[in-house]
Amino acid sequence: MAPTEPDTAVAATRRTPLSFELYPPRTDAAAIALGRTIDRLADVDPAFISVTFGAGGSSRDRSLTVLRYILENTTVEPMAHLTCVGSSHAEANELVRKFQDAGIRSFLALRGDPPAGSDPDAPLGDLASAAELVQLIHRVQQEREPFDQVAVEGNPGASRIRERTRKTEVAVAAFPTGHPQSRDLSRDVDILLAKQVAGANLAITQLFWEASDYLGFVERARAAGVTIPILPGIMPTTTSKRLARLTELTGVQPPASFAIALEVEPDPAAQTELGIAFAARLAAEVIAGGAPGLHLYTYNRHEAVLDVVERLGLGAPHQLANERNTAR
Repeated sequence: MAPTEPDTAVAATRRTPLSFELYPPRTDAAAIALGRTIDRLADVDPAFISVTFGAGGSSRDRSLTVLRYILENTTVEPMAHLTCVGSSHAEANELVRKFQDAGIRSFLALRGDPPAGSDPDAPLGDLASAAELVQLIHRVQQEREPFDQVAVEGNPGASRIRERTRKTEVAVAAFPTGHPQSRDLSRDVDILLAKQVAGANLAITQLFWEASDYLGFVERARAAGVTIPILPGIMPTTTSKRLARLTELTGVQPPASFAIALEVEPDPAAQTELGIAFAARLAAEVIAGGAPGLHLYTYNRHEAVLDVVERLGLGAPHQLANERNTAR
């Protein structure tokens, strides 16, 4: 039996910002398909589309290619992922400059996963935390575009700092069910607060399967002093194989009823319906609970996420996207 459909009357607020995540394609054929997906995602006017980032050189180049496509062929804000893993301080500095030279002004700063088989608590290198990477991104902007003084109209001899035409925005990750290396949930809140102090102005959550996980985390974060928006990240998961892989990668257990329903359903179309209905219901619950937007992980396919968007009654132009597009 499919999960209960969400109450779209509660969830469908036309001002709810949307955003999506993509990963760089591995082949030319996949790149062509991804271009079509980006075009379809852009039709619902998301606030931004983020693109993941690999440690290898070719993966980095493909990430930049996707970001440039978004920048040059849509009105959507592209957001570049950056990780501490695989880059020295100097390399990260150069990479941020390269992205900014291409016109990228939004970043997702991540600590990243240590190489397989390594000590998870060992230092990553020059940049030991996402908070340090946040500071580096802002510092690069300050070096590229130093503050200067302008005269205050009507007050001879007085001056003020000129506002930058476009501020760099830096998002970070949040972990509603706890980071795999975290000792307790309070530590995850403390780390998020440290990222905010470093200059982060947005948080995007990693995987969760229960609305209470997200809403409870936000409540604890607010009590600790976190004020930046915390976007819920949701994955429409439409096959039992993919669900098992996600569980293996993240350690976050899905509800048994959902996992069993996907496992025993033989019809692929029915499996897809189960996954979309579950994601739509979860999204409706967190939006009703006060989520400031919705971030959808796409698997580089637009069909499932746009079905979720349609069921929620979202996708109309929203203020956040319009403000960002006007600032270009």
